[in-house]
Amino acid sequence: AGMNGTAIENFACVIFNVSFMNCTWHVGRTASGDTQYFLYWKTSRKEDFTGCQNYIKDNYGRHTGCRFQNVAIENKRAYFLVNGSRNGENIQSYEKTIVLYTIERLTPPLNVTVNCTEASHGCEIQWQPPRTSHVKRRACFKYEIAIENK
Repeated sequence: AGMNGTAIENFACVIFNVSFMNCTWHVGRTASGDTQYFLYWKTSRKEDFTGCQNYIKDNYGRHTGCRFQNVAIENKRAYFLVNGSRNGENIQSYEKTIVLYTIERLTPPLNVTVNCTEASHGCEIQWQPPRTSHVKRRACFKYEIAIENK
């Protein structure tokens, strides 16, 4: 239902700082200034959709994203639906399923320490894994170290 080109485009979400998620999109190609979008999501097909409580808006006041807090990944899929209206007419809806752990941006490793000694002509570098809500094993992480001589 709805006129072609009114559905959102370029929908993307990212999870950061363990439990925050931002989802953003572009308005449809034929969307007018009075088009308004509404985002709903759920993490199980059995539960009801929950609407966005904290929208990101463009210069026309149209919703172009949503900020979420207290998001738990736990290897879950999330189901997203964006619909809306303009002048009382329905616009095309947009649906997407995302595996949440694939969109997480990890924090840097924690408590990085470097201990260099002249006697051994070497350095020992230690750190703790980044904070995450879903990775429980240290072996799941791979690290890369870039060393620059100054």
